[in-house]
Amino acid sequence: EMNAMIESFISSLCVAEHTGSLGCCGWFIVILSGIFTGLLFPVTIWFCIKIVQEYERAVIFRLGRVIDRKAKGPGIFGILPCTDNLVKVDLRTVSFDIPPQEILTKDSVTVSVDGVVYFRVSDPIASVVNVSNADFATRLLAQTTLRNVLGTKNLSELLSDREGIAHSMQTNLDEATDHWGIKVERVEIKDVKLPHQLQRAMAAEAEASREARAKVIAAEGEMNASRALKEASLVISESPSGLQLRYLQTLTTIAAEKNSTIIFPLPMDVISHFMKK
Repeated sequence: EMNAMIESFISSLCVAEHTGSLGCCGWFIVILSGIFTGLLFPVTIWFCIKIVQEYERAVIFRLGRVIDRKAKGPGIFGILPCTDNLVKVDLRTVSFDIPPQEILTKDSVTVSVDGVVYFRVSDPIASVVNVSNADFATRLLAQTTLRNVLGTKNLSELLSDREGIAHSMQTNLDEATDHWGIKVERVEIKDVKLPHQLQRAMAAEAEASREARAKVIAAEGEMNASRALKEASLVISESPSGLQLRYLQTLTTIAAEKNSTIIFPLPMDVISHFMKK
């Protein structure tokens, strides 16, 4: 491990030679710092050794310039204590809530929508060099993206197509934060809050729609029942004994229920005879 640390330390000293960006003055400062570090090695070694965790990467600036195209870590490595500046970057996935946003939809309805975004740092150097605060910038961009995407949707689309809206937001955010070294992994719409007046109007509309469907279903049932009765009457009229059998079946049903009332049908022929008189 000590040999690996020394090799890393020596390679960090030689990076400026390959890049050629330090200049004569920069080289003089680097060599002077190296000599100073070597003379006081038992003391400066504690300032040269740096350790980063498995989920972290280190971006090293030497005299204000990035010394390598790839971030250091994880593990142990060495730096120059006087000329190098180290910035640690966390690579773990970060989640944050988008505050509720008052949005005017395409059909002029005001709603309050909030969501949650999951992102991580994919390029540590770009997240440090290209943007001042990648986390804060991503949060602000998520709020504006939410307003821009939902402003092009109708209320019905907003309520029924949350998955499509979340995917559209993720695509827009990922494209916008790509040069910041940020990878947006997932976007979810948490809640859509409607005004109370609109909620009552939608509830009344839904209730009226259900009542209309119930009336239509009842009317269709009455029509089907009338057709069935008509067909049954035609079948009974074809057989004179059919009505008598139906009467006996009705008496059997009444007797099964332990009722004391017996119904005797009066033939229509007898009634017509008295009506003629």
